[in-house]
Amino acid sequence: MLDICLLGTGGMMPLPKRFLTSLMCRYNGSNILIDCGEATQIAIKEKGWTVKPIDVICFTHYHADHISGLPGLLLAMKNAEREEPITMIGPKGLERVVKSLCVIAPEIPFDINFIEINEPEESIEINGYRIKAFKLKHKVTCYGYSIEIDRAGKFDLDKAKELGLPVTCWSQLQNGEEVEFEGKTYTPDMVMGPARKGLKVTYATDSRPCDSIVQNAKDSDLFICEGMYGEPDMEDKAKEKTHMTYKEACEIAREASPKEMWLTHYSPSLIRPWDYVEQYQDIFENVKAGKDGMSVELNFDED
Repeated sequence: MLDICLLGTGGMMPLPKRFLTSLMCRYNGSNILIDCGEATQIAIKEKGWTVKPIDVICFTHYHADHISGLPGLLLAMKNAEREEPITMIGPKGLERVVKSLCVIAPEIPFDINFIEINEPEESIEINGYRIKAFKLKHKVTCYGYSIEIDRAGKFDLDKAKELGLPVTCWSQLQNGEEVEFEGKTYTPDMVMGPARKGLKVTYATDSRPCDSIVQNAKDSDLFICEGMYGEPDMEDKAKEKTHMTYKEACEIAREASPKEMWLTHYSPSLIRPWDYVEQYQDIFENVKAGKDGMSVELNFDED
């Protein structure tokens, strides 16, 4: 099970009823935050979740609306008595940027492990899932992220019994480990079926349309994409600002074929984002206008 909450949907500046763009995911005890604009910790509290268990923070880029809430978040984690280390992932320069921001959040009682992304695409295995970073097309270096959870094949009880393996060996094989028993080596493929469909969530903002988004959002269970402008006459503005329109986001989704797409990172001038969605559903039917606090629980397909 993967819990997803779109904490905020605003771009550029927070508004009285719209937090800045941020996403939080929870899987098997791990809490992942992507982007951290002003007041992200308040958005987390409004959701009814807590900052203390956040153990991974990913940054798309270093514009203020995506990272300026970090000092407040770290202080909130300190006040919640967190002591375990956290991992931060982001483009080159991450450690320098974070340490500069931490000047106003001193004496953080936990270590920060930095993973800086340098290649167009990089994968990080952590806490039982995979974070894949992919480069976007913005005015500054910017990355999107996919969170991917693999799912092993079914354990074949009959095969295990045929091999004469005792019950004490089964869990090791199910966890992908080799087993030595009575002088023989047994490998997981001897008792496990083919891998089953896992879970995948893809998050991409701020960017113009590009192939890397299409490729990485392919077949996602949920694709969260920026749609800064919903009005049909804003494409020139989107190009100028290196952002996207609803129409462009839906065209990407049509190619990538996710199960569902949520739009986010709205311009402050876009007062009622949901008013414009219907006219683009002929391009991609399963598009929704994201709202602050919008949530979903993703589960593995039933066999």
